Amino acid sequence: MEIVLIAPTHPLYAAEVDLRFRVLRAPLGIRREDVRYPLDQASLHWVGREEERVVGCVLFHPETAQRGRLLQMAVEPALQGRGLGRQLVHTLEAEVKSRGFGEVTLHAREEKVGFYQRLGYALYGDPFVEVGIPHRLMRREL
Repeated sequence: MEIVLIAPTHPLYAAEVDLRFRVLRAPLGIRREDVRYPLDQASLHWVGREEERVVGCVLFHPETAQRGRLLQMAVEPALQGRGLGRQLVHTLEAEVKSRGFGEVTLHAREEKVGFYQRLGYALYGDPFVEVGIPHRLMRREL
């Protein structure tokens, strides 16, 4: 498996968006035509691929010169629990740190809080609902 940085103009982008929809939105009953990705153009995109098949992805959206948000992390369900998510986050963190960012924030689905805590992210703020499900704010200094 290889992790590569792509842009929304890259040939793998459509497969990335498809994975994000299938893993993050379809299980919530959200229709494909109702999904919008307003931050895509201004975000960095990493995809985990096996040959030309996208099996994982994560985005980073700069918010200030020092901080940005990790979002839209998805791993092919059959491959979850094998360390691909951890690899994606570590790759993102190394790259954004080299670009001068010192903090990464995220909106974690409640059931994924433990995953991010194991990677060094800490909870802050109050719980909230996003896309109809409970979320928590998390952050990590790099």
